[in-house]
Amino acid sequence: MGMEGEENDGQFKVTVPQNDLNVSVDDFKIIPPMGLGSWAAFAPGAEQIMLMGDIVVTESDLKPVQQEIIRQGLTITAIHNHFVRNEPDVMYMHIGGMGDEKKLGRSVKAVFDKVSEVRGTNPANAESLSVENTLNIKIIDSILGYQGKMNNGVYKITIGRPDVELKEHGAPVSTFLGFNTWASWQGTNEKAAVAGDFAMLADEVAPVIEALVENNIEVVAVHNHMVHEEPRIFFLHYWGVGPVEELAVGLKAALDETGKKN
Repeated sequence: MGMEGEENDGQFKVTVPQNDLNVSVDDFKIIPPMGLGSWAAFAPGAEQIMLMGDIVVTESDLKPVQQEIIRQGLTITAIHNHFVRNEPDVMYMHIGGMGDEKKLGRSVKAVFDKVSEVRGTNPANAESLSVENTLNIKIIDSILGYQGKMNNGVYKITIGRPDVELKEHGAPVSTFLGFNTWASWQGTNEKAAVAGDFAMLADEVAPVIEALVENNIEVVAVHNHMVHEEPRIFFLHYWGVGPVEELAVGLKAALDETGKKN
């Protein structure tokens, strides 16, 4: 693939930050740690290697990139948004595949190369930007009960679902492979922005949405990431702007609606 990745418990993942895209939502700049990164991950299955990934595309990229995905023998499992009122518009295309690691690696490289070809540049080669963050991180951690990491002014918390044994094509799907709930923060204590994703079982969808909406956090997308997963999992993207403590309380209310059965 010609790029370095990260290994975790026998799984391998490569990430391509979309530094070339100048995206903003409600006057907040969206940089890769806020959910603007393409990735592909490889995991051992019973007989073959399983591929999962998420490719960030623009309106110009969508058609040629999805054509390349099909040409490479991969599958498209979802196309959706993460934001509303974003300029320019960006979409997220989830991909999947089964096979040997060499073939899958070549196929993923061809998809990443097609993005670079259409845009005229490798997204990762553009300048990496940062955003303002003067948030009281301790308030967020204490309310949510989790700690995160700071990256270029974005504070991101990732929460796994160890209560659910998720499998796709019979292969286990871990937090490392994108089966998680996350929240990315930027801004000030008085005016913070939070964007993220909830991973939910079917019975959790309605109460999570209700908790977010009642706490003035927008639900901007509800969709799948996979098509052969067991049990069935839904993903929800949200966007909130307001005082950091109010946003954290709202997210905590929604988070408390997950994992109840187990």
